[in-house]
Amino acid sequence: MTDTIAAISTTIGVGAISIIRVSGKDSIKIVNKIFEGKDLEKVDSHTIHYGNIKEKNEIIDEVLVTVMKSPKTFTTEDIVEINCHGGISTTNKVLEIVLNNGARLAEPGEFTKRAFLNGRIDLTQAESVMDLISSKSESKRKVAINGLNGYVGNIIRDLRQEILELLASIEVNIDYPEYDDAIVMTNDIIKPKIIEIKRKLSKIINESENGKILTTGIKTIIIGKPNVGKSSILNRLLDEEKAIVTDIEGTTRDTVEGSITINGVALNIIDTAGIRETEDVVEKLGVEKSLKLILEADLVILVLNNNEELSEEDEKILEACKEKKTIVVINKNDLERKINIEKIQYKNIIYTNTVDLGGIDSLKEKITELFNLNELEHEDYMYLSNVRQISLAKEANYILEEVEIGIENQVPVDMIEIDIKRAWEKLGEIIGETYDEELIDQLFSQFCLGK
Repeated sequence: MTDTIAAISTTIGVGAISIIRVSGKDSIKIVNKIFEGKDLEKVDSHTIHYGNIKEKNEIIDEVLVTVMKSPKTFTTEDIVEINCHGGISTTNKVLEIVLNNGARLAEPGEFTKRAFLNGRIDLTQAESVMDLISSKSESKRKVAINGLNGYVGNIIRDLRQEILELLASIEVNIDYPEYDDAIVMTNDIIKPKIIEIKRKLSKIINESENGKILTTGIKTIIIGKPNVGKSSILNRLLDEEKAIVTDIEGTTRDTVEGSITINGVALNIIDTAGIRETEDVVEKLGVEKSLKLILEADLVILVLNNNEELSEEDEKILEACKEKKTIVVINKNDLERKINIEKIQYKNIIYTNTVDLGGIDSLKEKITELFNLNELEHEDYMYLSNVRQISLAKEANYILEEVEIGIENQVPVDMIEIDIKRAWEKLGEIIGETYDEELIDQLFSQFCLGK
């Protein structure tokens, strides 16, 4: 990271201003070469200066230049931000001149990556940067800002400190048994400490599993046989004619997607192709895709026809959804009831029709109840915010469970210590205290350019 990088940090397009960010040991020197105004190498840190960007004798743009000197910057390196007039041509031209004078075009997420590698932020804070940028709900924004402020990282850091103190006590016993004043760390002493650490970690995991939906939303699929009203339900939930609705079976042959917000949580809805036996190649692919989406969904809205008895296809779909959070919607309740409801072994059942919107509010209320959305809205928003973080926490928790079993089986303390250290290292991966370089590269490559 000895070179100097530059990129456009604002959205490309017509606007009042665009910002070009430059970071690295030569950033002030490079911008100073193309800036007509004060000598930027002599100004104070964290100051803004008016002038022009010039190429040879031509004025390219009238700008404000912000100079921020190491180490009190986002990347901990010298940073210069050029505030120029918004517009594709002007912005690209200023960036081109910066690159021609010694900077390198930054990779996606490279500014944030440098902030992490230089110790300015931990990995949970880095991931929260992108969560904040991409947040589409107030809940997601709150989770992201808590992560960015370091609260989430501190929770993990405190837990690691407890484990570290336990490890230190065990090490003293192993390496310096002659110390008479040291407490002998027997399995009986270690066990309650492990149980307490595991309790705290389990609480973090459980709250994060619930809180994860605040950042990622609820992946919801609407599934059922053809012509039971799936597309109509999608349209009513979204309050727009997103999906084509006809009386012809098999109208929906691929997924149709939309999103709504309930209690600050995004409901990402996918209307699937009707599930039935078919010889139509295109429809068959749609059916296979629908069945696969069941496995990936957080919520399944299974639609059945109130006016028909359960068919073999209905029973297969009911069986396929039994391990998922599922709401069974008995649609067309304005028609004569023929469905044999006693065969449906699900507790979350509502009745609706798409003629007068009957039951749509009940469906939203059931979703709120199923995911505790009312309670989530009043939580403190200090969650592990993504699958990577939660998975690592679960791995650490599993290791601690193995430690507890080992203690019960009277495994020697020095062997127990090895597993405790593994759990400590696994938690370190969450905040980036220990990390794999390939993982870091892959993670930051998902960031937007200029961040």
